[in-house]
Amino acid sequence: MNKLLILTGPTGAGKTGLSIKLAKRLKGEIISADSMQVYKHMDIGTAKISSSETEGVRHHLINVLEPTEDYNVSRFKDEAKAALEGIYSRGALPVVVGGTGFYIQALLYDVDFSDSAQTEYRKELIRIADREGSGSLHDMLRACDEKAASYIHPNDIKRLTRALEYYHETGMRISDHNEDTRKKESPYDFKYFVLNTPRDELYKNIDRRVDDMIKKGLVDEVKSLADMGLDESYVSMKGLGYKEILRYLDGSLSLNEAVRIIKRDTRHFAKRQLTWFKRERDCIWINKDEFAYDDNRMIDYILEKIQYYSNRNQ
Repeated sequence: MNKLLILTGPTGAGKTGLSIKLAKRLKGEIISADSMQVYKHMDIGTAKISSSETEGVRHHLINVLEPTEDYNVSRFKDEAKAALEGIYSRGALPVVVGGTGFYIQALLYDVDFSDSAQTEYRKELIRIADREGSGSLHDMLRACDEKAASYIHPNDIKRLTRALEYYHETGMRISDHNEDTRKKESPYDFKYFVLNTPRDELYKNIDRRVDDMIKKGLVDEVKSLADMGLDESYVSMKGLGYKEILRYLDGSLSLNEAVRIIKRDTRHFAKRQLTWFKRERDCIWINKDEFAYDDNRMIDYILEKIQYYSNRNQ
């Protein structure tokens, strides 16, 4: 079984910096499991790592799509598997880094998305969301899969349509499908680490990061995208930070209100990420405060865990 290392956690936990140091120690290459950093021209709002910050560590699935293109879990899985083949051929260790838990799960357990083509039903759901708001989709999901509705945010159109489409096509609830997936055996010899920090500190980090994005020019970045003809109808522009600044640019929100909503929704997003990771099995949690926020101590702990499990499985 090929080895695979995963470093995930909520947004704002500090995954990027730690992942670079970890990959350098392990002679690894990083595969981004982020649904937004895949897009070109979207750097500030996605907190995308710059070429200088990579410190020579090879990255995959960053800056590979135009923002006019759709990106979904099926495409991620296929492209991540292709990246894995190249990494293994070079004798390197793949380190999957990002906070999109559904993407990680799909890769880790090789989930089948043979039904992922854009269906007429999905198009109709998107039209309903455009006409009546995403809350209508959330109400529809609650009626057929209350459990999924409890952890999919009412504004998450992508996951709402996926869940409703799955129920429509199969007659099964996606919450049951996800539980079954968690019981599958992975084709990889993997270690799954979740980086975490105390909740109040995490929320402060998120607020500071949003303020920093504004200072770095998020408004200008979104304006450039709007000038390219992009609006909220594109998957890329539904991301946190982008849709709110679009509404500021069209006069629907003041800048202060847009920033407040971005901070609030990002905090809610981080909370949902933590809920997802708590449901995953075989995770090893790294609580930063227990390591005095020392990256080197955290990396040593990861290496110890890798060695322990490798010895145990021999």
